[in-house]
Amino acid sequence: MRTLKGETELATSGIAGIFDDVVERARAMDPTNARRWFDQLVLLHLDGGALGVGCPDEAACQYLKDHCKESFNRAAQQITGHLLSVDFRVVTDEEVSDVVSDPAPSLKLHADYTFDNFVVGPSNRLAHASCVAVSQSLGNTYNPLFIYGNSGLGKTHLLHAVCCQVQKECTGTVIELVSCEEFVNCFIRAIEEGNLTGFQSQFRTVDLLVIDDVQFLREREHSQEEFFHTFNALYNSGKQIILTADRPPTEMQSVQERLVSRFNWGLVAGIDPPTYETRIAIVQKKAHLRGLDISDDVAQYIAQHVQANIRELEGALTTIYALALTEKEPVSLPVAQKALEGQIRLATRHISITDIIDAVTHHFDVRLADLQSKRRSQSITEPRQICMYLARNLTKHSLEEIGGHLGGRDHTTVMHACSKISKVLKTDSKMDVLLKHLSKQIEQVTQG
Repeated sequence: MRTLKGETELATSGIAGIFDDVVERARAMDPTNARRWFDQLVLLHLDGGALGVGCPDEAACQYLKDHCKESFNRAAQQITGHLLSVDFRVVTDEEVSDVVSDPAPSLKLHADYTFDNFVVGPSNRLAHASCVAVSQSLGNTYNPLFIYGNSGLGKTHLLHAVCCQVQKECTGTVIELVSCEEFVNCFIRAIEEGNLTGFQSQFRTVDLLVIDDVQFLREREHSQEEFFHTFNALYNSGKQIILTADRPPTEMQSVQERLVSRFNWGLVAGIDPPTYETRIAIVQKKAHLRGLDISDDVAQYIAQHVQANIRELEGALTTIYALALTEKEPVSLPVAQKALEGQIRLATRHISITDIIDAVTHHFDVRLADLQSKRRSQSITEPRQICMYLARNLTKHSLEEIGGHLGGRDHTTVMHACSKISKVLKTDSKMDVLLKHLSKQIEQVTQG
């Protein structure tokens, strides 16, 4: 445990030991967000009902504020028996006497999402290499850079890694990192406030524009128009643009052709689900970041049974760690098997939206193209709404993802469909029988 220069009297008074206990208690309370670099946290002060904690850098400080404040508050209160509030701030690494200024106050980067922490494998090699190349030469290598892949495969990690690297290597670079939803909301707010000039200044004067999940521009004509002009302004000025989506540009429905064309101007790189060997490496990397030692057989067991994406690998690791803490046992293969037993059983019955669409189109004798079309006849609307309802109840997909599979519809359309079918169920027994029949059919197909 380290203390701040000029405040070493804290260590001699016994408070240093208390701080160590607070950090360990916070780790135990919230294993999901615990990280190995917690060992680099320093005690600044303990007075006036506040516990000051020094962080090694701005990314770590922001991570603690966003994800760990509650667990640290609870830990401090339990260890000391007093009502304390934990405050985080950045301090330098050498005896850490001066606060480091925030190089980009509006840029929130995840402390774990760096190139060093990204596990490279056959499924993501091109995407990783292109991001590294772009970070070393903004606007000159691949512009735009378009990365696509399913949720949870590491797209956002790469975006943050690029921004982190550029921030380190190119001081003064203006970076704007937002989700597509944030971009659209900023645009709407600018219209409401009559401040389009301010919006355009925010997004058209940057050196690096990074937008995550750009597929959500679909069916937003005014936002697409604004993004088109933003894209042109940056591209013509030689500024770097990086975009991600859940599908390649050519498969983005309800997005203007001129935008799709521009998305293809640079490099389009896909990310596929990780291979078995890559999954093992990912599990080991994630465990290392949390300060958790796991054996090779545990890592192999997780990689063998959790295959969908990186987020599920992290979730499995968290489940195992939590069970080991609860039962006060080391992380071992028997503990891993016990922790993941239910998750593995559910995985064998995984239902996809495609399974649901196949069952519904077969039952109603309609085509997928009909469900994805804008047709509103009863013979098409009802099967479409049933698809949305079943997808909402039988899968873990978000409203946006469900709408995306059914013609690029937004989340409000899916919500309306689910509400409509729920109301019909209350008064129509035939609908109840139909949904149960379809659900059973879908489950039989996935189990078989």
